[in-house]
Amino acid sequence: MSTDDRFAKQRIADDLEEPVREAGNLARRLGLTPYPVNYWVVDYDEMNELIAYGGFQKRYPHWRWGMQYDRQQKQGQFLGGKAFEIVNNDDPAHAFLQESNTLADQKAVITHVEAHGDFFANNEWFGMFSDGAPRSAGEAGRDRGPDAAGMLARHADTIREYMQDPDIDRGEVERFIDHVLCLEDNIDQHEPYSPVETADEHFEDIEGVDVADQLDELDLSEEVKRQVFDDEWLDAQRDDEDGISFPAHPEKDVLGFLRKHGMAYDESAGKAVDMEDWQKDLLEMLRREAYYFAPQKMTKVMNEGWAAYWESLMMTGERFAGDDEFVLYADHMAQVLGSPGLNPYKLGMEIWEYVENTENRREIVERLLRVDGVTWRAFHDVVDFGAVQDLLEPPAWLRDVAGHLDELDPDDPRVDAEGLEQARGGEIDVEKYPWKVLTYEGLAQRHYSLVKPQYRGFVSRVSQSELERVSRYMFDDSRYDSVEDALADVDYTRGWERMREIRESHNDVTFLDEFLTQEFVDDNDYFTYEYTHASGDYRVTSTDHEDVKKKLMLNFTNFGKPTVVVEDGNYRNRNELLLAHQYNGVMLDLSQAQSVLKRVFELWGRPVNLLTIVKEFDDHDIEVAKRRDREPEPKEVGKRIRYDGDQITVEDVSWEAVEHLAATDIDYNTKPDEWLA
Repeated sequence: MSTDDRFAKQRIADDLEEPVREAGNLARRLGLTPYPVNYWVVDYDEMNELIAYGGFQKRYPHWRWGMQYDRQQKQGQFLGGKAFEIVNNDDPAHAFLQESNTLADQKAVITHVEAHGDFFANNEWFGMFSDGAPRSAGEAGRDRGPDAAGMLARHADTIREYMQDPDIDRGEVERFIDHVLCLEDNIDQHEPYSPVETADEHFEDIEGVDVADQLDELDLSEEVKRQVFDDEWLDAQRDDEDGISFPAHPEKDVLGFLRKHGMAYDESAGKAVDMEDWQKDLLEMLRREAYYFAPQKMTKVMNEGWAAYWESLMMTGERFAGDDEFVLYADHMAQVLGSPGLNPYKLGMEIWEYVENTENRREIVERLLRVDGVTWRAFHDVVDFGAVQDLLEPPAWLRDVAGHLDELDPDDPRVDAEGLEQARGGEIDVEKYPWKVLTYEGLAQRHYSLVKPQYRGFVSRVSQSELERVSRYMFDDSRYDSVEDALADVDYTRGWERMREIRESHNDVTFLDEFLTQEFVDDNDYFTYEYTHASGDYRVTSTDHEDVKKKLMLNFTNFGKPTVVVEDGNYRNRNELLLAHQYNGVMLDLSQAQSVLKRVFELWGRPVNLLTIVKEFDDHDIEVAKRRDREPEPKEVGKRIRYDGDQITVEDVSWEAVEHLAATDIDYNTKPDEWLA
């Protein structure tokens, strides 16, 4: 870096010092508790490198990074794409700001990053990969998060050393990485990472001859067998003969199973041999990295929606964007939310706003149902919703803190007494930072969602079924004499508190499953579309929320990838590997599946098999369907794909062999286990 570049970056960093400090303060005043964040100013090329490396400065040597860097550069040059920020899940987190961004963009990035830091620190799926060590006495009470940058740097150094080792062929290392990366999403993302234990001793085929068959031919007594072989191995042989596979239950962590039981294929000897130490080490390192990145893939919609929500509230609701920056920020935010395709920012933010609105509405409804004369049956007839909206409006002093500074009561729980004293003494620029005079409760009322213009009709749209449900589970029997008295007790923080509860425990699958309701689909104009054989193109097929939910689940369950598990590590008692595709109504791409099996063979060292289900259409049925403008009924057929190191074979199998993989109903909103018949 030249001296001029360093000076330029230092000037930018100096200008950002106050926004960084105050964005962190505002985030915490709003109830967020992010990891500490270190901000770095980088140029255009450095930003592209960081994006290619997944947000980290040091990764192992591999061609994938160069390919991703090239793609990122071309996107910026030819498609108009722009990288605003990148932040990683680390403690402290590291965020990178592109020096060419405007101050409005930098502020947007900083507020966005603070919300990401809160999500990283508090979501339990990210917590499954945290360090777990207690913080020092001077730090917050939460346990320390991950040291991901350190872990990835150590992995990079180790792999680089293997590549430079004169006894190890660099090309072999790169090819081995390719084999593993092909399976990087085949882990059990619902379990915390733990290193693979040493594999149990087990007998391998000798020159293609099955050991168990040889024992049967020798006709040895049980006493002799037990003197030579241990009970566990003999029981395993009987279990295999009785149709009980190894492992006893389908294993989702395919990488872990291959690390524990996999071998390498020695082409010159024509048989499987133990993996080299560097292969075992590399496989475990890449598996560990897969577990680290899994939570980010599992919570993409939640995490980006969460960050977009709080960024918008800080930048617009609290005017963190200055008057001269507001229009530019609004334009860029509109571009982000308006991006085509499945947009996690837009979908996530809309669901978070819906969660906030429904929880706030429930609070209002519970209060109103305790008013004398208001019942769930007569609710819409007796409640004056216009009056309700007026009563929910925040007082003038809360909307315009600077204009009513002398009227604020330091004993009001919505007012920060210390901040008020500083503001009155001129120590705080209350025009720029009015939130410094308010408490969390004050900010919650100031930004209460149900008084926003776009949601003013939300309370009145509550359904009769929802009213009945709320009424049935109201355990507080206190009553109010009037609507005014009832709304005076409203807890304005309830929506935010509910959002935080959900942020702690959910991932995208459970998030969409629980909160993507018919009301949400109708309000936000979601629908499904399908390819139809009758017309030969795509058509809108449904606006039912269950259909929309199932369609969306394809993109999130198991990272949007097919769920494949290890079903048998000693298939047909020949040490062949049997994988099974847990079919959810969507076919595998068979050509890709065959390519993947070739990769798996390199990690197993022996033949590999894959069971799956495919849909087959009869040509005559398709023609009839076209004439009648309806869809033909496919026939589901079981297939077994096998690769023996030399050739691929695909054969039909009986329905009984794959029936356990079939779903009785295509239910994308559940875990793969629950798809099974």
